[in-house]
Amino acid sequence: MQIQSHILTNIPTFEVEESLSTVIDFFQENTHSHIAVTENDIFLGLLSEEDLENFDRKDQVDQYRYELEAFFVTKETGWLDVLEAFARNEANLVPVVDDKGRIEGYYDLTDIVSVFIDTPFFTEPGGIIVVAKGIRDYSFSEIAQIVESNNTKLIGGFITDSRNDVIQVTLKVSSTDLNDILQTFRRYNYTVIFGNADDQFLEDLKERSDYLDKYLNV
Repeated sequence: MQIQSHILTNIPTFEVEESLSTVIDFFQENTHSHIAVTENDIFLGLLSEEDLENFDRKDQVDQYRYELEAFFVTKETGWLDVLEAFARNEANLVPVVDDKGRIEGYYDLTDIVSVFIDTPFFTEPGGIIVVAKGIRDYSFSEIAQIVESNNTKLIGGFITDSRNDVIQVTLKVSSTDLNDILQTFRRYNYTVIFGNADDQFLEDLKERSDYLDKYLNV
């Protein structure tokens, strides 16, 4: 997916010799989380809006040199890695830097998310499944095989959580009848976090629970 057309060139950068007053004004007039700082037109780092209360209008940007954050992407960075840069740095603005260290513009989070939403993962009809398994035990090839063995196409999938050595994967499949797929995932020792409302496994548990409640109340 090409996202270079979404590079914004109308957002400023600030040289280290500039007064912090212009940076403060920028953050107060906009909703951006970060803004880039350059030295001799070369990318140096980013000031964060979260540090705004620590800024003094009488200071120069240079006095905050060692508080600059150092994340950026390039024109060659793929859109998923761009999204990761936003997420990892809790930013809504990421600079695009060329191979000589010059800033070519910025990506805005809203623009990149809108590109993501226009992908087949969201636009194609189908169902959503969320499964989890140990980080050493899962594989995307196995996940694809499970889906396709049930005569369903895997439209897309990505890791949406990873903690305590457990990976959570969100999948989009071409069918909304997910019961057989969910049962197969369970046979392969995947935990189903989310599936359709017709999940027969959950229905069976509910019926057994209702029966047990009635039995205990006799």
